[in-house]
Amino acid sequence: MQKYTVTAALIYANGPIHIGHLAGCYIPADIYVRYLRSTGADVAFISGTDEHGVPITVKARLEGKTPQQVVDFYYEQIKKAFSDFGISFDIYSRTSNQSHHQLSQEIFSTMYNKGFFDEETNEQYYDEVAQQFLADRYIVGECPNCGNPNAYGDQCERCGSTLSPTELKNPHSTLSGSKPVMKPTKNWYLPLDRMQPEIEKYVNSHKEWKTNVLGQCQSWLKDGLRPRAMTRDLDWGVKVPLADTDGKVLYVWFDAPIGYITFTKEWADQNGKNWEDYWKNKDTKLVHFIGKDNIVFHCIIFPAMLMAEGSYILADNVPANEFMNLEGDKISTSKNWAVWLHEYIEEFPDKQDVLRYVLSANAPETKDSEFTWKDYQTRNNSELVGIFGNFVNRALVLTHKNFNGVVPAKGELREVDTKVLEDLSNFPKEIGGAITNYKFREALTLVMDLARLGNKYLAETEPWKEKDPERVGTIMNIAIQISASLAIVCEPFLPFTAAKIFEMLNLDPQQWESAGRIDLITAGHKLNPTELLFTKIEDSVVEKQVQRLAEIKLKNEVDKKKREDETKAVPELKAAIQYDDFAKLDIRVGTILEAEKVAKSDKLLKFLIDDGIEKRTILSGIAKYFTPEEMIGKQVTFLANLAPRKMMGVESNGMILMAEDRDGSLALLQPHKAVWNGGPVS
Repeated sequence: MQKYTVTAALIYANGPIHIGHLAGCYIPADIYVRYLRSTGADVAFISGTDEHGVPITVKARLEGKTPQQVVDFYYEQIKKAFSDFGISFDIYSRTSNQSHHQLSQEIFSTMYNKGFFDEETNEQYYDEVAQQFLADRYIVGECPNCGNPNAYGDQCERCGSTLSPTELKNPHSTLSGSKPVMKPTKNWYLPLDRMQPEIEKYVNSHKEWKTNVLGQCQSWLKDGLRPRAMTRDLDWGVKVPLADTDGKVLYVWFDAPIGYITFTKEWADQNGKNWEDYWKNKDTKLVHFIGKDNIVFHCIIFPAMLMAEGSYILADNVPANEFMNLEGDKISTSKNWAVWLHEYIEEFPDKQDVLRYVLSANAPETKDSEFTWKDYQTRNNSELVGIFGNFVNRALVLTHKNFNGVVPAKGELREVDTKVLEDLSNFPKEIGGAITNYKFREALTLVMDLARLGNKYLAETEPWKEKDPERVGTIMNIAIQISASLAIVCEPFLPFTAAKIFEMLNLDPQQWESAGRIDLITAGHKLNPTELLFTKIEDSVVEKQVQRLAEIKLKNEVDKKKREDETKAVPELKAAIQYDDFAKLDIRVGTILEAEKVAKSDKLLKFLIDDGIEKRTILSGIAKYFTPEEMIGKQVTFLANLAPRKMMGVESNGMILMAEDRDGSLALLQPHKAVWNGGPVS
């Protein structure tokens, strides 16, 4: 029996699951595995949470918790959400387990003893107060590109620039606030440059890989691989199994993919299997499902590690998907711009398959795609309700109505019958072929085409108009056969729906080989009561979700503006002047008597000001911040001896003085108590 080891990316345990994760790798992996199981293959479906690395420690620091508390919470939340959504992992484990630490250290030690690592000493930032080396995210300073004073050591979130810590101006540690120093530290590097010929041979032997995967791999290889450190100076993670390495852990992308092996061992031990059959048997097919941001790690770095260790199989395929966007913007965890799986299940407890369907039908297989609530509603109402559910409901309801829920026998077949049965027999092979080739959108389209075939057959034969009971029986028998096959072939995509159909048909779940048979359900078989597979989604439901996202977007825009304002640098002082230069300025206080907008100008207001000597006209570009009505009666400071200047055909005699805030808004410079008009400012 063919064995498969199928892995789905280990997600960081520092936040919940969202639809981008699902569309990227988890739904495609589940479709593939469910299909393989239905064909009788021996499959190990492996995943879990990645619980090491800087993102975990950053999250813990932000929440005032320990890293262990953070990963414990999110592991349970993520595991439950996947289970509720029907992702059928054989095991969902975690990299903080001691068994994982042990195996990761064993593989590192094997590679070390074989001489695969290069020891290198270089200088990195060190916090003398906290007494630890600083990961990139623990260093903040001024961005060299935009001047943002709160740029991180790896990226500026204002301008989006990728940075290294040494590029920051005035860097400081987020741990202590102190200025870090450069200090030498030793780490162990995997010499990918020397391994490139072997890695190239491996990549080039898989011309069948998706173009986005091969393209990214070839880009890295063309640029030339460089050594990469497999250890880090951190406290949280798998300890480096060498002497005198306190404060050093394995690089998260060294230990994380080993988790696939660790979790397989856990599962095998729990189920009386030999884990080596799934990782050391050359006939076993290893498939990694990931998002495109993990291609390099699964196609170059992890294979290089396994090559160096020497006893494991390499991936047969890495069908990575692109990204899914949400309502016109990139999904962002930090900005809460996402549809979170656990929240979706709470709000739509009976619509897991609707989301599975929408994400599968619009999966980002070859390019980025987009989820919108309107499309979600349309696909549910038009396709799931109007096509899929409509056919199954009509087939079952008509059988109950005409034959008391007992499957009738087929009589003499007509051309329309033989044609539909022939078409039915072809669908399982076509759908299975598409799944085998990782073309899940195409496979789902074929599933829906089978439902369309059923609807077309009922529309052509019109059993509700037929007077001959035997003829009606033939039609309904065939419709029931199509429904049973539909339950089988839709199960990888819509497992909850398939279970409902099998229950209504009073039929145990069937293997793939049974799909397409014309005698899947025998005459005389008693059906169970029917229920609707899908229900319409009303406009109000969608509008609620769209409104929620609109509120999140508005909050993000306000927060972004606030951050920009907070980080806006105070302008540098102008060149020094002498007192005599200042003495030339005649700054006075006056009262505004009249105020009005200047015709054909969006910026200018026209003021008549009592300056204590006469009434003068001054124009000021402050219409964005003040109305004419609120300015009347206010005392203002103005530059009285500024040379007259014509604007919009009106002569202005002076300049009202204002202060500019961080956000660009203006504030009046006024005396704290009323003074006489014409009073000089000195």
